[in-house]
Amino acid sequence: RWAQAMGVIRSVILLLSVQLLHVAKGSMVWLNENGYENLVVAINPQVPEDANIILNTMNMIKNASNYLFEMTKHRFFFKSVKIIIPKTWKKNTSYARLKTESYDKADVIIAGPYMKDVHDPYTLQYGGCKEKGRYIHFTPNFLLNDSLTHVYGERGRVFVHEWAHLRWGVFDEYSNTVPFYVSGNSENASIEATRCPARMSGIPVFQDCKGDKCELRNCRYDGQLYEKGCVFIPDVQQDIPCSVMYMQYIPSVIEFCDKNSHNSEAPNMQNKMCNHKSTWEVIMESDDFRNSVIINASSPPSETTFRLLQSQDRAVALVLDVSSSMLVRNRLRHLHSAAAAFLLHAIEIGSWVGIVIFDSDASEKAPLQQLTNHATRQKLLQYLPTVVGGQTNICAGIRKGLKIIADKMNTTYGSEVVLLTDGEDLGIAACFDFVKHSGAVIHTIALGAFAAKELEAFSELSGGSKHYCVDGPVPSKLTETFSSITSGRGDISEQSLQIESKELFVPQSGWMNATVPVDKTVGKDTFFSISWSLSQPFFFLKDPKGKEYGSSAFTIDESDSNTARLSIGGRAEVGDWQFCIKNIHTAAQMILITALSRPASSDLPPVSVVAHMSRANRAFNPVVVYAEVSQGFLPVLGATVIATIEKDGAAPIILQLLDNGAGADMMKNDGIYSRYFTSLRGTGRYRLKVNAYGRNTTTRLNLRRNQALYIPGYRENGKIHMNVPRPKFVDEEIQIKLGSFSRISTNSLVVDTWGGSAPVYPPCKVTDLHARIENKTIILSWTAPGGDLDNGKADHYIIKSSENLLDLRNHFDRATSVNSSHLIPKEAGAEELFTIKPGNFTTERNTVIYFAIRAVDDRNLISEVSNIAEATWFIPPEPFGPLDYDGNSDDVNSTVIAAIVALCVVVVCAIVSSTLCVLQKQSGRLDIARL
Repeated sequence: RWAQAMGVIRSVILLLSVQLLHVAKGSMVWLNENGYENLVVAINPQVPEDANIILNTMNMIKNASNYLFEMTKHRFFFKSVKIIIPKTWKKNTSYARLKTESYDKADVIIAGPYMKDVHDPYTLQYGGCKEKGRYIHFTPNFLLNDSLTHVYGERGRVFVHEWAHLRWGVFDEYSNTVPFYVSGNSENASIEATRCPARMSGIPVFQDCKGDKCELRNCRYDGQLYEKGCVFIPDVQQDIPCSVMYMQYIPSVIEFCDKNSHNSEAPNMQNKMCNHKSTWEVIMESDDFRNSVIINASSPPSETTFRLLQSQDRAVALVLDVSSSMLVRNRLRHLHSAAAAFLLHAIEIGSWVGIVIFDSDASEKAPLQQLTNHATRQKLLQYLPTVVGGQTNICAGIRKGLKIIADKMNTTYGSEVVLLTDGEDLGIAACFDFVKHSGAVIHTIALGAFAAKELEAFSELSGGSKHYCVDGPVPSKLTETFSSITSGRGDISEQSLQIESKELFVPQSGWMNATVPVDKTVGKDTFFSISWSLSQPFFFLKDPKGKEYGSSAFTIDESDSNTARLSIGGRAEVGDWQFCIKNIHTAAQMILITALSRPASSDLPPVSVVAHMSRANRAFNPVVVYAEVSQGFLPVLGATVIATIEKDGAAPIILQLLDNGAGADMMKNDGIYSRYFTSLRGTGRYRLKVNAYGRNTTTRLNLRRNQALYIPGYRENGKIHMNVPRPKFVDEEIQIKLGSFSRISTNSLVVDTWGGSAPVYPPCKVTDLHARIENKTIILSWTAPGGDLDNGKADHYIIKSSENLLDLRNHFDRATSVNSSHLIPKEAGAEELFTIKPGNFTTERNTVIYFAIRAVDDRNLISEVSNIAEATWFIPPEPFGPLDYDGNSDDVNSTVIAAIVALCVVVVCAIVSSTLCVLQKQSGRLDIARL
């Protein structure tokens, strides 16, 4: 019977892992006979109600379906879409109730601009080539203001551009940072716009503006390239059909760049991230492509269908395990403390909450009731469990939890269950189907090493979050976990943020101070707590102005005598709050300091951190730890981000995550801090905690990557038409000091398969190799990889060069070697510099030399070939002549210039020849006369 039960469970889990991979990634989209189903679009609650947003979104996706079908050569289209209407909008009988969909898991979000007056559609991408993105962001103004189609193109075309980012992990083929580059070698060298394909025609121009008056002129040279501010103006009429990831604006663009049309030289993100492969080659390698066929039709086989869903009040059932094992290691006490923090502060006001407990059976402790004030929050604490006993019946707990929701709400659609257990249950698979059809979201918390291995199936089935807590002397892990379970509805101004969770080991009679920074983006409903493992210490809390809160100001519940809590009314003072603690117990003990707070104002987005841990779609499928640090939609730079990874029975692993564009981090300065996790130790659950700290030097970057190109203008029938320039920002708007802040986020990873021994990794790929020339000397620079991916250090480097980029990429070992035997690798993350003497290369007037590098560790494992850097010796040609009224350059066409010059030479030669001939005849006549 045991074997039969386990066989059923394994079959279900395998089915879930295959069919519900999209849920684990956050997206619910799946491909059904070439059509994308369950695409979710969510409108942010702060967006003012406007029915045209819904209408224009539907029209955009309908048009995008037709474009996508054509641009993928009759292969993909959009079959069904769900649009989430915020609770803040008026109710409508045509709106259905949400099930497991949410704003946080939406594929497309409609929200205010990430920066004032900037309406760039963009896609948030954490990973590298072929890795799916997180979401697409459109602003209401982009959807409502038709004039923006003049600078971005038709909305359906823009949607396809962003969908390619999101779904297939391709990147832009233009570059705002390197808009021009030197192409080719020797006589054929020229300055080209960064584009794909290279054959797309247009003209480089500079718009010189003084006040409201702007004039066009030709670009001037600044060194080897054009001056800053020079832009490429494409011709509207093109004789080539690509590319979507460069210029979606052009009407003739109906394809992605493929192997034949791809511009492998262009210094764009597609070449850097995808090893100079074309976007279509990357798409062809996707699971979507492998699971689809060409449709023999001129248009998609069906029109896109839409369902409108509306958010409702949040309804949550706490379903808590009270089996006898919950007495082990103070689990019940820690559960009480963590659940109390959730009820008193973390869950949003206006939510509905009920409490169910289960052991061998389940019982209702508190029916579903609405949290309207502090008194209703406090009332629920008396229903938290205090007694344990019996076995573990998880399905009984889930059924009872959903029943108390249905009793009050008449449905379980869109509701949530927070399920905590520390035990195993052979009958767990019996309610998988029940959960799947309930329309409820199940958040799971696995406590300790022996929680049911199949527990996460509930989260995968319903799109809920998965959590794991190791045991400890204080309830820090459980408190962090409960506090991280938010509504997922985008109402960030109402959500609680964890600003501190710190464990302190305080010796007997020892003093310890702890600082909790409260920054200007939070401070509303601020909540402090202190917990102890043995007995109450002497302590007080001091605010930034010196006001002290002694232990008598804190509240201690009778049922939870190891935790004291303090709520600050109104808005907490901005600055550093100080806990001063003395351990008066007869032995050393652990002390836990916790602080939570809400955003100070709905007009000022708070700093937040979101932690993720997943296997990357890269060589060796390594685990990558991510932390996105942002203020609203703006990336926060300069933060110190520390990840702590725990597994039962193993010492914690501590990693500093970096936003340096090297190692696991794909893009520098995008607010996404990353690191490889190379210390996997067998199957099981791994818990991730991320602490993000910022001091007064922290700044925020106000520009997003991976966005549709803002077209500066176009040329039609020889005449240049310039669009309104993008908003220009002063330095204060681009980088703003946020002051000191602290944030906490948690997540988990389940490792199901294991090869029997710890994985052995080579050094990671160098992704930021750069070459520059100083005083006729080539200087290479890059960030040092590690011996194991981006940890430790490599043993040595192999550096190669070539005058042909693709030869270097495809045949690295055959390329010319650069002697680097004296170069000793530094620790991972350090900057490497390497100088190459000019005598090693033949450097003529127009020469481009490409470089690449591989790192080798002490086991002779070799990294992938790095990105390819180029060193250029180039003397620009003579500057262009002036532009005429229509924007045509007097000597743009070099062929015409050459023809004119040649004609002039012929004419001059003819004149000289004729003159000499006449002079000779005259000379002859003079000679005869003399005779």
